[in-house]
Amino acid sequence: MPTTHFAASLDSRSSARHRRSGALADAAARLHRPLTWMTLTMTALVVFSLVAMFVDDRMLLGESVWLKPTKFGLSFALYGLTLAWLLSLPHKGSRATWWLGTVFAVTGFIDVGFIALQAARGTFSHFNTETDAVNQIGQQVFQSGVLGLFAANLIIALILCWQRLVDRPTARAIHAGLFLAIVGMMLGYLMGFTGKQLVRDADGNVVKLVAGHTVIDPASRDLSPRDAAAGMPLTHWSTIGGDLRVPHFLGLHAIQVLLLAVVILSWLAPRYPWLRAERTRTAVIGVLALGYTGLLAIVFTQAMRAQSLIHPDTTTLTALAGLTTGVAVLLGAIYLRARANLDAGDRSPLQLVTDPTPTAARTLV
Repeated sequence: MPTTHFAASLDSRSSARHRRSGALADAAARLHRPLTWMTLTMTALVVFSLVAMFVDDRMLLGESVWLKPTKFGLSFALYGLTLAWLLSLPHKGSRATWWLGTVFAVTGFIDVGFIALQAARGTFSHFNTETDAVNQIGQQVFQSGVLGLFAANLIIALILCWQRLVDRPTARAIHAGLFLAIVGMMLGYLMGFTGKQLVRDADGNVVKLVAGHTVIDPASRDLSPRDAAAGMPLTHWSTIGGDLRVPHFLGLHAIQVLLLAVVILSWLAPRYPWLRAERTRTAVIGVLALGYTGLLAIVFTQAMRAQSLIHPDTTTLTALAGLTTGVAVLLGAIYLRARANLDAGDRSPLQLVTDPTPTAARTLV
């Protein structure tokens, strides 16, 4: 290869690298700063808690005292990063959403910080009635923080849900995801009505909790530590009754699931012509959001009927089968319509797109 051509090739590659680095730097600069810092802090907490599990053998309800900070840190890191990206998109009311995002970040930092503090003390962060000053003050701040998180997220959703921020598939995923996140947060409040229980902290002291995660038949409910019963691997969701953490978790992270579906559809679009139309991908995301909502309703109903996630009865299985069938039929109808449009040679601007990459993804690069 001639020297000049080699040098030109090197310059071209270097220029491309610089452009990619610059684009990534610009994308990072656009992210909501307080939420980004909250995400980084939560990530650090997850790493710390994972290490702490191996060096600290204290247990709460049959699990490491550091498991709860790990789960909450991971959950807030994922949601915080998603919200930071969402608020970086150009939209009306950005000044208000910036402050609401900041409220979410500060409140999340304080609430999860209290969870980590209680873990270090070897006691409970949720529903704890102990009268020591740290717990009493922490419970007041904690309960107020939960309301702050919910209110900030609700108002952000109300501001954004009427705006077209990105391409249609991504917009539908965002709107449905925010709605399901709000529902997931609301379902978490129902944990406060599951009944009292007596448990032991990491030092063996008896602690009274005013509520818990596990739902059992009220007729057989007493003060026994139902949350201490054997749970599922990793999640520790109850295997002896319903667990409201299941719908709470599914609702909170619906937006990540739906946005991932948008990315997958965009990746598949160049390979499968029937997916190249933006309208088709939008319809698919709509059906997936509808199916996700149905799944959330099923696991919520299952939990409220004091039924473990891994022990579904005939009613639950029938509902799941009906939901799966309905989603499959709707997706099949979308496929047939898209193929019919292709066969008819429909080349209208609304039907075909030259770049199937979501607008949301392009804003990051």
